[in-house]
Amino acid sequence: MYEAYWGLKEKPFQNTPDPRFLYHSQQHEEALSRLIYAIQERVGGALLTGVFGCGKTLLGYTLMKELSQEKYKVAFLTNPQMSYLELLLLITQELGGGGLPTKKTEVLTNVIYLTLKDILNKNFKEGKETVIVVDEAHIIQDAEVFEGLRLLLNFQLEDRFLLTLVLMGQPELRTKVDELRQLEQRISTKCHLDNLDEKETAEYVSHRYKVAGGVESPFSASALKLIYDYSGGIPRRVNRLCDLCLLNGFGRKTKTIDKEIIQEEVASLGTPK
Repeated sequence: MYEAYWGLKEKPFQNTPDPRFLYHSQQHEEALSRLIYAIQERVGGALLTGVFGCGKTLLGYTLMKELSQEKYKVAFLTNPQMSYLELLLLITQELGGGGLPTKKTEVLTNVIYLTLKDILNKNFKEGKETVIVVDEAHIIQDAEVFEGLRLLLNFQLEDRFLLTLVLMGQPELRTKVDELRQLEQRISTKCHLDNLDEKETAEYVSHRYKVAGGVESPFSASALKLIYDYSGGIPRRVNRLCDLCLLNGFGRKTKTIDKEIIQEEVASLGTPK
């Protein structure tokens, strides 16, 4: 709606996991490097935690983009709130397993397990690496599911794992993993994303604006300060506020997003939750 007015090719502040918009702060760059290392070196398990809205899922999609489709076979699960049997079935299907039973009365764990084992061995023989990413893993409540995920790492040869398991979620996920000693011992790489600081928040806004086709960010210095104060450096909050401010500026036919516009939209959004 407002893209042409601001000289943009697309909206810069959509809360969607588009890798093009990832802002490579130091912590995001380090987390991405650690996850790539975990996968390339086949360390077994990796853990990414972060505060809500900090860009974990976006980083996950960026990670997938970094992996060659010719070399890596990936199962990316975004809603793990299910039984272990259902999760195992979904993982197997995501990795290309076909002809599996779908009715609960017909599903047998050993059948799915053997199918998954065949897929992993086939990938290995073809020189391909298998990666399983479980996003939002903090919502898993059933200890049996975590135990089942740990057992996936039993798929290994004498000198290497046949898959890499990446768990992503909010900070409480780390607590859950730490309480499950056998699972925690299989996690070789851990990284965490926190909120951006004030300088990073300003750079984040400018980065996304330019990726969307903009030349120079219209947000004034005082506006950027208020954006940080309101959002606490949480990218999801920054996106929502900035999107509304660009719409407001379009309606006013102004070329600068100033402090007044930010204050109006902050008032409309209310206290962030």
